[in-house]
Amino acid sequence: MRIFNTETRTKEEFVPITPGKISMYVCGPTVYNLIHIGNARPMIVFDTFRRYMTHKGYEVNYVSNFTDVDDKIIKKANEEGVSADVISERYIEECKKDMAAMNVMPATYHPQATQEIDGMIDMIQSLIDKGFAYATGDGTVYYRTRKFKDYGKLSHKNLDDLESGHRSEGHALKVTGNNEKEDDLDFVLWKPKKEGEPAWKSPWCEGRPGWHIECSVMSKKYLGDTIDIHAGGEDLIFPHHENEIAQSEACNGKEFAHYWMHNGFLNIDNVKMSKSLGNFFTVRDIAAKYDLNVLRFFMLTGQYRSPLNFSADLMEAAKTSLGRIITAADQINFLLKNAPAEKILDSEKENAEKIASFTEKFDAVMDDDLNTADAISVIFELVKFINTTADEKSSKEYLEALKKELLELTDILGLKVETKEELLDADIEALIEERQAARKNKDFKRADEIRDELLNKGIILEDTRQGVKWKRAD
Repeated sequence: MRIFNTETRTKEEFVPITPGKISMYVCGPTVYNLIHIGNARPMIVFDTFRRYMTHKGYEVNYVSNFTDVDDKIIKKANEEGVSADVISERYIEECKKDMAAMNVMPATYHPQATQEIDGMIDMIQSLIDKGFAYATGDGTVYYRTRKFKDYGKLSHKNLDDLESGHRSEGHALKVTGNNEKEDDLDFVLWKPKKEGEPAWKSPWCEGRPGWHIECSVMSKKYLGDTIDIHAGGEDLIFPHHENEIAQSEACNGKEFAHYWMHNGFLNIDNVKMSKSLGNFFTVRDIAAKYDLNVLRFFMLTGQYRSPLNFSADLMEAAKTSLGRIITAADQINFLLKNAPAEKILDSEKENAEKIASFTEKFDAVMDDDLNTADAISVIFELVKFINTTADEKSSKEYLEALKKELLELTDILGLKVETKEELLDADIEALIEERQAARKNKDFKRADEIRDELLNKGIILEDTRQGVKWKRAD
């Protein structure tokens, strides 16, 4: 597996710290509202990476946080007249619903910033003790950016250039005074409480942590001092991830992450998404028009590091393309119901030997920095193969092999392609009658098959003294 490492700007062969295991931290959303489709892209991209590496045999310890203390959360809480945790817990639950609808697997751990305050205080104190941080008179704690010699190694920004940028904006670079920064490039680790804000006690003042320290602490707690992969949207490269490196490496004395992965921006009709432009869409907005399976498919049609353009036409195209895959899966299931032979036929053997080659092609392109676009092309090659080699004469064994290949490859991408048939009430009653007859004839195997068939279609049976009752699953 070769990964494009943002830090080195090259594709590198992935070598884990511990053979067979991957430690991965992905920056999660700030939970003050429903997640938008820009949030959805890294969720889908890095969930797909996790699924693929699991397919390759790795055990992936996947950590993705919720930032549950932030100015936007506090503002919304004050507007509604509730505490900040009411807002954050509400939108954590809504976020989890959207993630499930996009078939994004829950992380191994979903830490919340407010539950890790003690660890943040400990890391800040360690940075102060080592001379990398200092407290001012009002209790604000700053990080000494210039003291960390490798600052800028991820974003490839030069401190002198950053200094020039501050000068051009009219900032004073060195402000003296007990309550001010030593240097304008220093960033906040801890800040004093303001009126109407949640706050925690610390050695410096009652207040709350800066944003960057949160992820450094949560990554360290759940994954260790050095991790395999740190990931997120490219908007996080600077200053967030750059500051995480400065904090973590100064505190721990070790490299923070071996590989940095970043997905590109999502644009709307070739324009940056913005509420002010009226082109801002939540995942819930899209769910009102499309199955989120379509959104996931759309997100994987482009190279994850490149900008991706979202539009109604492209979503319709994604819906149509995904529909072709679903139709192939449905066709196999239809043929399986009446397959004439159990074992593979002589005429099928040559085609049967070709089935595994699709996994080989799929793996080859995915090994090239998670090339999901080409992986989808391989799936369409398989769909064509299914359409040209599977028919009403095909054996059950051959059809099962095709189905297994299609479902395994689509599952790696997190795509759901098997549709559940909606049974009519009359059909359900007929199957129940058949099951009752099978039980009367002591054909318990057939009775169990019917029960399982109904369960797979969302029908739950209840055997009662008054007879068999059924209901549709919620």
